[in-house]
Amino acid sequence: MDAVERPKSLTEIVLTKLRDQIIHGDLALGTALSERRIAEELSVSKTPVREALAQLKNEGLVHIFPQSGAHVLTFSAAEIVDMCDYRLIVETAGLKLAMAQNHETLLNDLSKIVRTMRKAHKKTAIRDYLEMDSAFHYTFFVNCGNKHLHDSYNIFSGKIAALRTHLATKPGHTKLSLDEHLLMLEIVKSGDAKKGEIVLVEHIGRTRDAYSLEVSDVAAADQNNETAG
Repeated sequence: MDAVERPKSLTEIVLTKLRDQIIHGDLALGTALSERRIAEELSVSKTPVREALAQLKNEGLVHIFPQSGAHVLTFSAAEIVDMCDYRLIVETAGLKLAMAQNHETLLNDLSKIVRTMRKAHKKTAIRDYLEMDSAFHYTFFVNCGNKHLHDSYNIFSGKIAALRTHLATKPGHTKLSLDEHLLMLEIVKSGDAKKGEIVLVEHIGRTRDAYSLEVSDVAAADQNNETAG
């Protein structure tokens, strides 16, 4: 007998809605989040909104301040460096394990994702492209055979995706991203885990080097640059 799918709670519905809006940039970095307004827009009470915001805080997607309430995350350059260092450690480990333990499945999964990425890039469907970009990296952990590594990455995957969306606005970023994913796919085909690690380090390193360490708020820094331009 097939298991009956449990209906989502109100908290889960609010959580999914807000998480998607933050990851896709519908809610800009640093945006103030009103519990009352969100509750009204989604026709729920404040309780599931408050519970959803608490979970998003745990995921690093929301900051909650004593006096000013909840805000969509923003990043300092130092936080980006820390995040990229984390990604370098876990993603190179995830890729190495996946290539060793589930090479054929990993290759098939990545090949499908890259085909979709190329189509999305050709159509300038940035949101679709970014979803596939996130899926590409998550596939390492789906196939790595290590639950702890998978669960660790999953905690921060939304925060990583939100930064990916922010960086996609930079000129030429998406084209470079596609080229690097195509190269990673070819290396996975070859089975050369060491080369895969080198390309992955360069790929993540571009994000790491995007801002000088003096930048305390990347959203404000980019806005100032756009104004100056």
